[in-house]
Formats: sequence, C-alpha cells, structure tokens
Amino acid sequence: MPADRTSERMLMLLKTRGELTTRALADALEISVPAVRQHLKSQAQFIEMRRRSEGVGRPAQVWSLNAAAQQRFPDTHSELTVRLIDTIEKTMGAAGLEKIIKHRFEENLQIYSEHLNGVQSLNGRLKRLTAMRAREGYMASLERDGETWLLTEAHCPICAAASRCQGFCSNELKLFETLLGDDVEVIRSEYLLAGGQRCSYVIRRKATV
Repeated sequence: MPADRTSERMLMLLKTRGELTTRALADALEISVPAVRQHLKSQAQFIEMRRRSEGVGRPAQVWSLNAAAQQRFPDTHSELTVRLIDTIEKTMGAAGLEKIIKHRFEENLQIYSEHLNGVQSLNGRLKRLTAMRAREGYMASLERDGETWLLTEAHCPICAAASRCQGFCSNELKLFETLLGDDVEVIRSEYLLAGGQRCSYVIRRKATV
C-alpha cells in the first residue's frame, strides 16, 4: 500500500477512534511499529502525543489529532460561510444573525422529523438520526449500553461556522432534544470546540419520579 494512503488511513483512524497507542495503530493498519512511527513522523504537524501509564513498565505513547488536523477533513465552504456570517452580523446586527440561525434550526427540525416519522422506539429513532448525520459528513456512530446510548460525531463539517458563532452548536443540541422527546435526556459529554476530540452525546430516558 502506498505510504500516503497508509498515512491517510492512520489520520482517519485517529479521527474516528480518538486516542490510540502506537501498537494499536500498528495492529489496525497491519504494519509494524517502526513503520507506524515513520508515518507518525511524516504527519507530525497534525498529531500530538502524551504518555499514559499502563501499570508496570514504561508509559505507553498515546497519539491523537491536534487542532491543525481539522484542515485535513472537509469543512463545508468554511471561508465563504464565515464571511457570510460576518456580513450578516454587520448588516443585520446580532438579532438578524440569531433570526437566521433560528430559521436554520426550524428547517432542520422539519427535515429530520420527516425522516424519523413513523419510527416509535428510541433505539430506532437514534439509528435513523445517526445515519442521517453520517450522510451529512459528521462521521456519526452510535453505541448502546443497556438503556444508555452514546452518539459520537468524529467530525464537524461546519466547524468554521460553529467556531465563529456557537449558536449553531446550541441548536444542534436543541435539535436532538426536540426530535427525541421530552422524556429523553441528551447530555453533550464531549465538545470539539472545548478541546475535545469529537462531539459526543449521552442519551437516555429521564428517570420517572
């Protein structure tokens, strides 16, 4: 496999799985540890390392993507979007920008509601929601542990816009809460713009009194 393709696979693994040790990367890529180190070196500008104690012996090297790695993944029309946000705020003020963000929320709510229509179970609705987010470029995945779900979005295709105006992010959380119903609790447990590796949401039914 060409070296550049292996490096891209390595970055994608770190993007979708989060922190990985050198050995874990070698196993996933089916190459040797020395080969992994060469790829890590070639992509050093996008990667950071920390040491993690795993009991007896030397601490393991754990690798993850840094903030600069965002440019390696698609951000939908990022520069144009940020310029449009700036223009809207300058010409229409903060209230005008808020009105546009609200309109986007209402449009998304209608689109998502139509796709979830007819799906009654929480598990089924979450699977449908995750599939939609994955198609939109969020690299979304869903894990279930009993009656608790973890919705993970390894990538944000509107990161530049969200960084400029975090109203987009608060609306994402509000969208999930509205779609899943008043009896469902949605907690953002990891946040990309707060230094996290991804955006993650813990989802479960609210306890009944």
